[in-house]
Amino acid sequence: MKKNYLLLLTAALLISSILLGCSKSQAPANQPSQAGNDATAAQELIVGMELAYPPFEMTDEKGNPTGVSVDFAKDLGAALGRPVKIENMAFSGLIPALQTKKIDMVISSMTITDERKKTVAFSDPYAKAWLALLINEKSSVKEVKDLNAPGRKVAVKNGTTGHIYAQANLPQAEIMVFEKESACILEVSQGKADAFIYDTLSIYRAWKQNEKTTRANLNPFQDKVEEWGVALRQDDKELTAKVNQFIGEYKKDGGFTRLAERYLPQEKKDFAALGVKFFFD
Repeated sequence: MKKNYLLLLTAALLISSILLGCSKSQAPANQPSQAGNDATAAQELIVGMELAYPPFEMTDEKGNPTGVSVDFAKDLGAALGRPVKIENMAFSGLIPALQTKKIDMVISSMTITDERKKTVAFSDPYAKAWLALLINEKSSVKEVKDLNAPGRKVAVKNGTTGHIYAQANLPQAEIMVFEKESACILEVSQGKADAFIYDTLSIYRAWKQNEKTTRANLNPFQDKVEEWGVALRQDDKELTAKVNQFIGEYKKDGGFTRLAERYLPQEKKDFAALGVKFFFD
């Protein structure tokens, strides 16, 4: 009797253990799986930019991305229903990163050029820019044509349109290529270079910060205006169309005007006073 009772008790416990294990391993029928959640979640939009061009691309005091381009990217992401992730990298590495699919697009004050169009697609233009000169105070250089002479030294930031312009138009000058804007400014300020070729806003700001050692020539000298666009992969036609639609609506809604008022209020006034065209005019 006792032996039979122990056998029955053992069997009951074994069956209970099996049933309990099964109930733990199976999710309730009405509870979605984690894989399902991942599949339906909005895909992250990875935007590449170099956070070294204030106030368009920069970081705040905590190191977080901020600026005109950052807010523009976030507004674009919101319109597309996709969360935005900013990838900070050197300007010269942005297009390679786009081509290798490390990022989905580039929003980094990038000028639309025929050379770049060979490898990437561009959205409709959303801003305009012009090249200008930061000149050492003691240099005899007055305008860009003065730089095309033996012995002249020109500082440029690697991969920028200032770099491209210098290579194409200043064959007699020594072109000094740097990775950072600050290095170019320092070369001119210290008299190691005659001039730095960059956009009007950056040149204006650099001049204001170094008025004792530099001067600026903000008069446009290119044959045509530079236009900024969002760079995308050439086969990403659907996303390009969506970006173009957003840019058109954003302009009509005053989005770029709001960004200028937020980040560039004084510069907009100063440019108007100097007779210099503004980015979103």
